[in-house]
Amino acid sequence: MRVYLVVIDETQEARSALRFAARRARDTGGQVHLLAMVPRQAFNAFGGVQATIEEEARDRAEMLASGAAGELMSESGQMPQITVKVGDGKTVIGEYLAEHPEVAALVLGAAGDGNPGPLVTHFSAHAGSLPCPMFIVPGGLSDEEIDRLS
Repeated sequence: MRVYLVVIDETQEARSALRFAARRARDTGGQVHLLAMVPRQAFNAFGGVQATIEEEARDRAEMLASGAAGELMSESGQMPQITVKVGDGKTVIGEYLAEHPEVAALVLGAAGDGNPGPLVTHFSAHAGSLPCPMFIVPGGLSDEEIDRLS
């Protein structure tokens, strides 16, 4: 089974990547895995405060991933696998790919204007060492264009 890994956050780029991956999965009999990341806190507050901040960030990431999963379920009838991890995006994605050899493609969305985004920039530069192909969905595509191309 083909598994399409989508990094989900609150951006339009992530939504476009999810739309593309959902349609590819549907058309190829595959599945979508959603990866939501919680960045490590850059400061070290008092123990209880730090734990509360991290828990709130994790809750937001879980709600975001659940909302995306619901959208995917209503559009395609598929329930994705959801994973929430704490850490730097590049490291978390690399570890996820290493731990999940069933992933057939990493699907990322590029920003419509300016810099394509830190994950697209990083993984494009290291595409030759990825264990799977990478799809980059241009941020300027409409839903109809994504549907036609996927």
